[in-house]
Amino acid sequence: MGHAAAFSFYPGKNLGACGDAGAVTTKDDAVARKCRMLRDHGQRKKHYHEISGYNSRLDAIQAAILNIKLSKLPRWNKQRRAAAANYNELFGKDLPEVVVPFVPEYARPACHLYVVRVTAREEMRAQLERRNVGTGIHYPIPLHLQEAHRGLGYRRGSFPVTELIASQILSLPIYPHITPSQQQHVATAMRRIQDVNHACEIGVALAG
Repeated sequence: MGHAAAFSFYPGKNLGACGDAGAVTTKDDAVARKCRMLRDHGQRKKHYHEISGYNSRLDAIQAAILNIKLSKLPRWNKQRRAAAANYNELFGKDLPEVVVPFVPEYARPACHLYVVRVTAREEMRAQLERRNVGTGIHYPIPLHLQEAHRGLGYRRGSFPVTELIASQILSLPIYPHITPSQQQHVATAMRRIQDVNHACEIGVALAG
């Protein structure tokens, strides 16, 4: 897909270390040499700094942990895909208003996250929390609205679709060992919340 690819081994990722870690892969020898220098203070050999670099070396303990976990990764990813498929089925039957992730036919996702789109996201999230269902938001602020990119000249309304989606996305619990009963609990909680909300809307309409 390109000259290089970057992988995060942050502890919460599919293949996670016990601390911050990552890797770059490439088939370009020049890129590989440059990356090796950048990770080690810009030096090709000790004490000779050719460029400005960083201290981004992966330590041996993290590498050992990742090496052990790497053999389990294909099975864990398969379990994640099965969990995502189960969510799709649960929501397809009971909650058609929940927009589930779209996966092209050619793709085989690693399902690091399971992100749906819902209206009244904050209310849904708060009520799920009361029912012991943890959620996340990845990510709440679009890039063009981040302070770091103010100089680009964009403002709210510049990318309305992005902003709409950012206000609706909700990450539901997913990990290799999540059980069908746990997923059923999530789906049931969401259905009950939706039912209560719909009942309230009908009540308001009738009262009006």
